[in-house]
This record gives sequence, C-alpha cells and structure tokens, in this order.
Amino acid sequence: MAQPFLTQDFHLRWSTLDIACIQADITTALEKAESNINSHADQDRGKMSFNSVVIGLDEATRPLNEAWGLVQHLDSLCNSPALREAHNAMLAQVSSFFAKIPLNEHLWDLLETYSKTDEARALPPIKKRALDETMEGFRHAGADLQPEKKTRLEAIESELSQATQKYSENVLDSTNKWELIITDAERLKGLPKSAIEAARADAALKGLGSEEHPQYRFSLKGPSMIPVMEYAEDAELRRAVWEGSTNIGRGGEHDNTELIRKILRLRHEKAQLMGKPNFADQVLQQRMAKNGRTALSFIENLHAKIHAAFHRETIQLQEYRADGLSQTADLLQPWEVAFWAEKQRKSEYDFDEEELRPYFPLNRVLGGMFELAEKIFDLRIVQRETVYYAADETGPASTQPGQPGPVEVWHPEVKFYEVRNEKDVQIGSFYADWHPRDAKRGGAWMNYLKMGTPPNDERDRRLHLGLICGNMTPPVDGKPALLTHDEVCTVFHEFGHLLHQLCGNVEIPSLNGVNVYWDFVELPSQIMENFCWERESLDLFALHHETGKPIPAKIYKKVIAAKNYRSASDIMRQLAFGKLDLELHMHYATDEAADLDQLSRHILKEYLMPMKTENPTMARRFSHLFSSPVGYAAGYYSYKWAEVLDADAFTRFQKEGVLSNKVGKEFRDKVLSKGNSEDPAKLFRDFMGRDPEPIALLTRAGLA
Repeated sequence: MAQPFLTQDFHLRWSTLDIACIQADITTALEKAESNINSHADQDRGKMSFNSVVIGLDEATRPLNEAWGLVQHLDSLCNSPALREAHNAMLAQVSSFFAKIPLNEHLWDLLETYSKTDEARALPPIKKRALDETMEGFRHAGADLQPEKKTRLEAIESELSQATQKYSENVLDSTNKWELIITDAERLKGLPKSAIEAARADAALKGLGSEEHPQYRFSLKGPSMIPVMEYAEDAELRRAVWEGSTNIGRGGEHDNTELIRKILRLRHEKAQLMGKPNFADQVLQQRMAKNGRTALSFIENLHAKIHAAFHRETIQLQEYRADGLSQTADLLQPWEVAFWAEKQRKSEYDFDEEELRPYFPLNRVLGGMFELAEKIFDLRIVQRETVYYAADETGPASTQPGQPGPVEVWHPEVKFYEVRNEKDVQIGSFYADWHPRDAKRGGAWMNYLKMGTPPNDERDRRLHLGLICGNMTPPVDGKPALLTHDEVCTVFHEFGHLLHQLCGNVEIPSLNGVNVYWDFVELPSQIMENFCWERESLDLFALHHETGKPIPAKIYKKVIAAKNYRSASDIMRQLAFGKLDLELHMHYATDEAADLDQLSRHILKEYLMPMKTENPTMARRFSHLFSSPVGYAAGYYSYKWAEVLDADAFTRFQKEGVLSNKVGKEFRDKVLSKGNSEDPAKLFRDFMGRDPEPIALLTRAGLA
C-alpha cells in the first residue's frame, strides 16, 4: 500500500502526497517512532556507546520528523479546508508524542547512566557537547519532574499545539477574507505604476473588470498593501487598508484575543512546573541571553540610547506634514505615517524607493546572489529543471541526486537548486517559492525537509534538503517580478538562513545546521543583508531589467545618503516588538482581566509614536510569537541581539574586502559549518578574534 508521506526519496514526489493519506501515514510513523524509542530506551546498559545512545535517539524519530514536516510544509504553502482538517486531526497526537520523549523515565535513565561511564567522560569536545545539550534539553523539557507534573506538562504541550495552530489559521483566514475593490482609477493617484498594474492583474484573476473597464483589487499581503500605505494620495484609501490590517485576528470568528490569553497562561504554567518564575526564564536557559532579565535589559538599554533620536524623528515628521499642508504641527493618524515619511525621504534625499525597483528583477537578484555565494563562500548553485503535476496527475518515479530529469515541485512557480562546494561535491539542495497565494501563509521563511550529515565510517553522507519562501512582488502580464529594496534584503536574509543549514558540517544531527541558539541563528541571515547595500556586491545583482546596466552612481549615492533616514524609528519598531514579547511573557501572562489593547499601549508607552487614533495591538497577528508552541516567544529580541553581532562581524568584510573569499571562507568554516558544535560566543570570537562591540550597530545606523 502506498505511504507517500513516509517516502525516503530526496526528490519528493509532491503530487503523490494525498491529503487522504495523512492520518494513516502519520499514525504509522508514530507507531514506528514509539517502537524505536522503546527499543532505544531498553538497550543493554552494558553495551552502551555514544552512537547507540545519542545518535540512536536522533535516528529513532527521524522518519516521523520528516513525515510530519511534509504535512506542516503543505499546511504553510498549500492550505485548504481538507488539509487543515487532516493536519489538525493528527496535531495533538504528534505534539503529545514529542512532549513525552523527555518525560520518558527509561530514556532519561539511559542518558544519565551513559553520562557516568568512562566513555562518556572521555568523549571528544563535539560529542561531549552533544551529550550535554541532549541532557540539558531533557531537563529543560521536564525530565526531572515528578510524575503528576509530567502528566500535566504533556497536556499543556498538546493544548499549546492546538491553540497556536488555531491562532495561525485565524491570521491566515482573516488576511484572506479582506479585500478592497476600486473601480475609479482616480483614487489610485500617487501609486507607482507597478502597484496599479498588480492590482488590476489581481482583480482580473478574480474575474473582476475588463480591458475597457478595469477594476483594481487590493489585499493585506505585503506587495499589495505597502505601496498603498506609502504612496496613495487618497487618505481614505490608506485608512481602509490600515483598518483592514488592524483587523487581522481581531473581532468576529477569527478573533485571537482569547487564544493569546490561553497561550500565555499555558506557557506560564509550563514555566512554573519547571520551577521557573516565567516563560522567558524557562525558554532562555538555552539561549545566549540565559534569562528574561538579561534580554529585557538589552532591549531597554538600546531603547535608552536611541530614544532621543526617535523623539526627534517624530517631531520632524510632524513638522514636515504640517508644512506640507500649511497647518499647525499635530499628531499623525496611523495611515499617514508611511505616506508622509516617504514624502519626507524623497524631499530630503531626492530619492524614491521606486527608482530602484527596475534594478531588482527577481531572477537577476537570485542569479547575482548565487554568484556572490560562489565568490565569497566557494559554493556553486545550479538550477534544475522542474515539473509540476496536479493532484489528479501521475508523474514518473522520483529522480535522485545526480540523476538527470526534472525535479517535481508543489506549485508551478517553485524552483529547485543543487548546491555544490569548491570540490564540486553536492552538499544539498533547496526549493524556492517567492510569490503570494491565498493558500500560502504570509511573511518569509526558511526551513529544511531533510537534515544532512557529513560522511563517516558507518554511513554515507545525507544531503541537506532545504527551502526558502516569501511573499514578494509577483510578475504582471508576462513582465519580470521587480522587487523593492526591502524585498531584496528579505531574500538575502532567508538565503543566509539557508546557507547556515546547507553548510552545516557537523556529524551529529542535533548539533547541525540551524539547530543553534535562537539569539545566534539570525547572525548568518542578517549578515547577508549587508551585501544589499555595498556597491561591489550590488553590481552583481542590481541590474536594470531592460538594459542590464547597474544602478547609476547618482542613484546609488542617494540610496546611501537615505539609508539611515529615520533609523532610530526603524530600530524602535523592532525594540517595541521585543519589549511587548518579553513583558507579556514575564509580567502579564496571567493578567487575563486586562484589555489587550490598553495593556499593549501601557507596556509600549515610551516605544510608540503618539497618534491621533491609537493602533490596536499587533499581538493578535504577531505570528512569530503565537503561531507555534515556542517559536520566537520570549525570543523576538533575538533579531536585535543578532544585529549587534552582524553589524560588528561585517566590519571584517568592509575592512578586508566586501567580496573577500578569505573572509567569506572563514565565516563559512568558523560559523556556518559549525552549527551548535561549540558555544556561539566562541564561534564569534573565532571569526572576529574578540568579543562583539555593541557600538557597531549604532554606528551603522548613524546614531553613534
């Protein structure tokens, strides 16, 4: 009988992944994993070895991890009522199974017994770290708890998985539910031509309008919403889109308010069970920050350094708007901020973001980014031919790495690439899916479907299989997709995560790739964003879609001059997210009587620009925090924490050569390839020769 979700194929046959098979396949995978775990826990204590205890634990659940990963992947990219029902039907069982692993007394006894052996005490550093991290992970998840607390913890994990899944569905559904149809083209005054064409094409896809009488459809997806907020002269149009965005996860059948309270309460109870005062302290034990107080102090210290500049930028924008309207300076409306900020930027720097868009056709951005990876990191990225089959079509058998023939993908727009090192040895492959669809969740992300390993004496190398996804500006009417500079930075960001995974060269899966501390995981992604600003690297990919010429010197000078426009406001926005996250999880997790909007405003009083109309809290659509049991919860500060690291680390490229292969190889060998095989602070010191200098971030932002 076919069991498509249990496939071991590297080139996955997406057309065979029948939703009807999910329940049976995942049930089979769960049963096998449980049998594997039981056999693993019962192994002869007199014949234990590192491979049988630590590696064996990874291998016991790998098939289930990969099978469930496919279900979650489809849920993110090809969502449908049938898939959602099948996913949710198995979610509690899968979550419960993984929650039980560290609570298994026999497994914990195996680890403790092995840790006291002569072999364990004499392990080389990487294996010793793997054992220590595994045991710490078990303790962190409740291995030392009393039986009744373990039972409650299992129930909490199951409840969290269901509550966060429902939160995620509410965000997706309320985003897709909203649309604005414009029939009067006069209302689109100020919008870039690219945004108008995209809105017309989107309406046409929905069967709206005609050649003679076009209509224009706007949604809450980034490529549609952002141009309206920045350029539309019709204030009511901007207001309508702003109101739509604030209603994501708010009110009606898709309201997330009670789910947020439930998730916070469950996380707090989990922390209390573990003997920690709050969820931040419980989560951050295995992060560089170590506890919530350190993370919150980091946010507050940075806030203190930029608050005066933030206040100054706010006053300047209010005065600029007042001058433009011949009025007295006053507070702005939320739907005015991006619009007047863009006008002010254009006025002060003679720079319009849309000037750059023709230089960022997606295909050339990707091609130049891959060339950059080859120059700097000695990686060669080769696109493979792809083929898409609908669910009712039957494709040929899957090809394997090194074999000719097209690689099957889950949507016609998806691309597939192979990655090879300087010895022309394949180290992995990845899929790329860049444009919005109704069935696809918002944002941009990187993930992996199969964890690779280097070759050793006992098994052949397993190749990494990763993916990068986004919701970038789509192509219109056969023209290339032309990205904004922000979108280019996002592409490079996710590619940095992907490189971290693909270059992972640690023999122990649990320490390989992106399996690192979450306040370190953003270093490789954010360091890649720096290449979107440097002339030498830009010339590899910023080429006009019609002429093929690079960005003219005059425009580039304006880009750099405007780079730090409202930089304090940009930093403050991220600090506000981190502050809200930590405060909710540290101090307000059980304050269920509080109004969520008022509470958010209280927490962020010194972090938000004062407005005429107060914004509802973005917590209801803050998927980073609430769409998975842990995710970035109590960890959103990681972006700014890692930005301190990347701002400092990139100074080596600036000093020794932006395209320096020497520096790039060192970064690959000392950071990207190392995974979690050593303490991240040591990896940074190995690359830089010293500890990080926090001032680098403020210097780069023009605030020091």
